Amino acid sequence: MNTISPLVFDGLLLVSIVSLAWASLATRDERVSVILFMAFGLVLAVAWARLMAPDVALAEAAIGAGLSGALLLAAVHK
Repeated sequence: MNTISPLVFDGLLLVSIVSLAWASLATRDERVSVILFMAFGLVLAVAWARLMAPDVALAEAAIGAGLSGALLLAAVHK
């Protein structure tokens, strides 16, 4: 059974972070942009966890993706 190499996982994580950041800035639809921003925050939380910083990962997931995303979605809705 082959497992994914840590280096390959880190590379995919890097590509995901950069792609989500670019896509959230490049899109013209505000709702899609906020959803991509929330996905960016969740992937960034995984990156922080990979860097052995669980406190920062939890804060990023809760505040960066959760709270900020909910507030931005509420602002876009109105």
